[in-house]
Amino acid sequence: MKTFLAGMVVGVMVLMASAYAYLSLGMAPAATAATPFPFEKKIASLALKAHIAKEMPKQSDLPLTEDALMAGVTIYRENCAECHGIASEPKTSAARGMYPPPPQLFKGKGVSDDPVGETYWKVENGIRLTGMPAYKGSLTENQIWQVSLLLANSDKLPASVTASLTAPLAKP
Repeated sequence: MKTFLAGMVVGVMVLMASAYAYLSLGMAPAATAATPFPFEKKIASLALKAHIAKEMPKQSDLPLTEDALMAGVTIYRENCAECHGIASEPKTSAARGMYPPPPQLFKGKGVSDDPVGETYWKVENGIRLTGMPAYKGSLTENQIWQVSLLLANSDKLPASVTASLTAPLAKP
């Protein structure tokens, strides 16, 4: 039994030393164009989903009105469209160089099938190692709910909101 435990300890130490060497010798992918390291996507996704499920608010007190959606459009265009695009311009130059690539929120299903509280959590807190910044402190709680409601309902927006959203982005 003593030999078995010693073998386990040595095995764990070799594994830890190998992982350290892999990372410290620059063998792990770091560039945005590099292929992900083994299980990177699975590990990150698993941790993110569990954390969001534990902390996300359940529902907004903000009513779903056209005014709230229009305010969400303004916030989205000013803060989100550069990376996440709009329906008329899905891929921006900033988005092309990011890893992982930011989801194009108005192409396909976007996040309209996610609970609005999940989108709120992502906007408020950001997502580590993805380029998604936290907007807590930059946007008010109400503004975060407005853009979250817009995204959660992106598949069923009124025509006036869609028209405002799809106007070409202003070039800097």
